[in-house]
Amino acid sequence: MKKIEAIIRPFKLDEVKEALIEEGVRGLTISEVRGYGRQKGHTETYRGSEYRIEFVPKIKIEVVVDKTKVDKVVDAILRTAKTGQVGDGKIFISDVQDVIRIRTDESGPEAL
Repeated sequence: MKKIEAIIRPFKLDEVKEALIEEGVRGLTISEVRGYGRQKGHTETYRGSEYRIEFVPKIKIEVVVDKTKVDKVVDAILRTAKTGQVGDGKIFISDVQDVIRIRTDESGPEAL
């Protein structure tokens, strides 16, 4: 099993969620997060005053899938989250040793 974490732009969430559902993802977790990458934030103007926003709001999506579905899930995220502009986000893929469904005590891929 693999855990896929994607940091995306907030307005792309609905598109990405629909694409993941189409790929058979049955559950996901989202979090509102803030951070910065290479651009180190940005400046905005409010009532004539310029100020710096160091931490940009993003959405973090977490899904755990069978390793056979990783390529399709990553492709779905790339296809729907990409704008071509700086700040589109990142995708992280890591191994998951085990998962246990609390309600039924099932473990492994059956618990997904």
